Amino acid sequence: MPRPNILLITADQWRGDCLGTAGHPVVKTPNLDAFAKTATLFDNHYAATAPCSPARASLYTGLYQMNHRVIANGSPLDDRFDNIARAGRRAGYLPTLFGYTDTSPDPRRHHPDDPALTTYEGILPGFAVEQSLPEDDKPWLAWLIERGHDPSTAATIHHVEPEDGQLISLAPARYSQHETQTAFLTNRFLAWLDQQESSAPWMAHISFLRPHPPLAVPEPYNSMYAPEDGPGFAGGSADQEATLHPLIAALHKTQKLSKHIPGTDGLARDLQQKDFRRIRALYYGMISEVDAQLGRIFEAVSGLENTLIIFTSDHGEMMGDHGMLGKGGFYSQSYHIPLMIQAPDMAGGNRISSYTSATDIFPTLLDVLGLEANHSPDGASLLPFMRGGALPDWRDAAIFEFDYRVLLDSHPECFPESSQASAQSLMCRLTKNGSYVHFGGLPNLLLADDRSSGLPENALESDRLGRLDNLEALLSFRMRHSDETLARAMVWDFYDGEPNVTQ
Repeated sequence: MPRPNILLITADQWRGDCLGTAGHPVVKTPNLDAFAKTATLFDNHYAATAPCSPARASLYTGLYQMNHRVIANGSPLDDRFDNIARAGRRAGYLPTLFGYTDTSPDPRRHHPDDPALTTYEGILPGFAVEQSLPEDDKPWLAWLIERGHDPSTAATIHHVEPEDGQLISLAPARYSQHETQTAFLTNRFLAWLDQQESSAPWMAHISFLRPHPPLAVPEPYNSMYAPEDGPGFAGGSADQEATLHPLIAALHKTQKLSKHIPGTDGLARDLQQKDFRRIRALYYGMISEVDAQLGRIFEAVSGLENTLIIFTSDHGEMMGDHGMLGKGGFYSQSYHIPLMIQAPDMAGGNRISSYTSATDIFPTLLDVLGLEANHSPDGASLLPFMRGGALPDWRDAAIFEFDYRVLLDSHPECFPESSQASAQSLMCRLTKNGSYVHFGGLPNLLLADDRSSGLPENALESDRLGRLDNLEALLSFRMRHSDETLARAMVWDFYDGEPNVTQ
């Protein structure tokens, strides 16, 4: 089979349950629902970590956080690692980026005066940038000004008119549905696509910022969902949740409302349920706005033969569950994300219930391209699932990590002294029966499900046995995923001549 066109689409901070085809009772995603009928849908797909930079490092390299060691936005990605763009170049593509990758560069490869070291919004090595879109929105704002928007209002472009009697306004954004960041990147991609020669396969990555905050959306999406609609929130109030674990107490102190709703003050933990519902209505509207632009992309590529399309996210969003906004910690809402893959000559409409990971994307692309990685990935190819095969030795749990040393530094008062000398990270093992969260130097948790408050270390004997079983499974997992890039080879395996060795 000739090399396919490859299109990787990520939509930042999209929860895995927020799809019509996934059975969400409210969210409307007609274009993704139609795409799912021609693709393979992975129902239990999880980010490997959070926030953006660590999650994308796992997506791009196929490595868990314990191996790539990108612990926060601004942590550099070691230049020795292979990635999807470098593999694409080895296969003869020019991997082309629309948006961003949030990849902090390896500082050892740069002079100390290099401006590349001033931001976490670097570009994954191997990508050619057709259209950047950093978090400051400058390319998009310049485009809006060209379309007649007032330059003096650029700094407050996501601020909306207040609503009487409401902390959270559902008023529309000042830009139209055809002027969103999503529409801007879509326009750039479609213009680029028109310039591609049919005889030369291409590789593109569209990295949409939305539905990542700030939460502001134009008509008709701002009023598409009523705040009172939608499922109930998981867990208890912020005060109840903060007593469960020191990490939750620290997270509540960092979740500023202004990060989600521009122009506001205070913390998410102080919101009432009616406020969370209004925020969620905006989030749902932003999802539908992205879905509309995805429809334009799917229509444009539908007539192209031999095209592989992957749609996913980098991580999830708490969106009011457990009294929280944003991502991080140990609850699955921060890590459960969508994944759909449409591949040439493979039947669509498949639904896979097995646990899959963002670390599987890189090995899947390698499998498609017939390449070997230049390091040993932790994930595995998903092509056997897409071909309808069964994989009896596949993982039986979702595994995700969260490094909380930034929280430990900013809010040490939330943590006991025992945490100071720990690894400052957690690992969660989630199964259909619940999840086990293992910390270094902090209380471990056994969660019956994401709606429960958890069981501390001094729980009943039966729960103690459950913790031991999960701890053994996590230890085995870490041992299996130790870096083995060169561990299974001898130096003379790389020698073209006759080795001079005695075994």
